[in-house]
Amino acid sequence: MPRHHEIPARPETMVLGTFDAARPPVLTVASGDTVTLHAHPAGGRATLHPDPARVPADLLHALDTLPRGLGPHFVTGPVHVEGAEPGDMLQVDILDLRFRLDWGFVSILPLLGTLPDEFTDYETVHADIDAARGVCRLPWGTELPLDPFFGILGTAPPAAWGPVGSAVPRAFGGNMDNKELTVGTTLYLPVFNPGGGFYAGDGHGVQGDGEVCVTALETGLTGTVRLTVRKDLQGAWPFAETPTDLMSIGLHESLDEAMRQAVRAMIRLVCARTSLNRNQAYMLCSLAGNLRITQAVDGNKGVHMLLPKAALATA
Repeated sequence: MPRHHEIPARPETMVLGTFDAARPPVLTVASGDTVTLHAHPAGGRATLHPDPARVPADLLHALDTLPRGLGPHFVTGPVHVEGAEPGDMLQVDILDLRFRLDWGFVSILPLLGTLPDEFTDYETVHADIDAARGVCRLPWGTELPLDPFFGILGTAPPAAWGPVGSAVPRAFGGNMDNKELTVGTTLYLPVFNPGGGFYAGDGHGVQGDGEVCVTALETGLTGTVRLTVRKDLQGAWPFAETPTDLMSIGLHESLDEAMRQAVRAMIRLVCARTSLNRNQAYMLCSLAGNLRITQAVDGNKGVHMLLPKAALATA
């Protein structure tokens, strides 16, 4: 029978800024088990809420204890999934997301974002999170509906790569900052090492496609996922599906090439799930596929395509 596990937000269960296949797992689970994990927001002391009473002690302890790695993100894991071997896919069903904080922050930072030369008046602002009402309130009074997700979901990178910074999304997933990866979505991640080495973190309260100023509403989240080894799926690149759509994912320093990756990947997905040939799948993508800029600020930029599953019903 599947079991449930929980990973607390403690320094020994997290890394700060670095993925490394050599890191030992913080938890070992069976395929099909569920895991609830707690994750702190990205950023350092400069991004903490100005009211000390609203900053949890475990976040301060993590900031004081964990050595800074190659990126700015607290990431919980890795989780070893029994039976996962290189060449498999790890199915990640996102079951639940809840806020750990009643605030989040948004920053404009030096040399980052889509317009770094135009925005040099650097600042960080804090928004109040009202989870009961499902909204956040920005300092100038605007309220936005909350739509939480983990910016980082990934497996351990190939061992040959050595330590890899958390900022740039790659073939193992990582900092994809894809707002579609929320409750009800299933993400499929390639496995490069025995056990997979699943990570999650970088909680976001809400984000627009593009994440143009370099941050979403950065906050702490608690998430529950189901981890299942899929030996029937072959691939070396992440993809996903929502309750209504297939989702292909492109990641590249060029938005043009990320777009091409997303289109090629969707054609492969359509052909794998239907009897359509490549020409027909390409035409279907042109008629029913929707390309979106996932994020434009993480080194490798992201483009994803959403294709309604209903368009595959008779294909």
